[in-house]
Amino acid sequence: MSPTPSAARSIALAAVLMLSLPLAGCGINNIPTYEQSAKAAWSEVLNQYKRRSDLIPNLVETVKGFAEQERKVLTDVVEARAKATQVQIPSDILTNPAAMKTFQEAQGQLSGALSRLLAVIERYPDIKSGQNFIALQNQIENTENRIAIARRDYINSVRVYNTELKTIPGRWWKAFMYPGSQEMATFDIPAEEVKTPKVDFGTQKN
Repeated sequence: MSPTPSAARSIALAAVLMLSLPLAGCGINNIPTYEQSAKAAWSEVLNQYKRRSDLIPNLVETVKGFAEQERKVLTDVVEARAKATQVQIPSDILTNPAAMKTFQEAQGQLSGALSRLLAVIERYPDIKSGQNFIALQNQIENTENRIAIARRDYINSVRVYNTELKTIPGRWWKAFMYPGSQEMATFDIPAEEVKTPKVDFGTQKN
């Protein structure tokens, strides 16, 4: 006597569960594990960008003694910060390359404006030697390095996750267990920057 369709489904489900137990150590949990790791790395990227953004108003206040001809450099930083903070981060940014590119471009413009500002300050010994500026400069240098490290870690986490989705057995697990999993977007950063995250605005001693 053949089993009913309901009984057949129950038997099939039980068989899948029994097979899954010995396979638990064979990569069945890799996809969600790598996904959570990449999301945690992304959170750290956002955290460090926010830290930099929070430092900029104090920096701008500290260097308001600029000569009038340098005002544009200061204005560029303020405007770049405003654009970076106004970028809307959609909930699907990690799987949306276009949104990731927009976010990256805004942060890149702020990085460039900030670097130009700090370079110009070198021409103003009174500002450069002030204790408030020195403290802020050190914080910004440290934050830029933390940003580079956070981006590097995110890129590596996404690489591991995306590779798992494309290769066997991860590709099989995706089709069978995680059909909704999508590849994550990443940053377009030169390899040398990812390899050696270091920022120095001229305060390091030789």
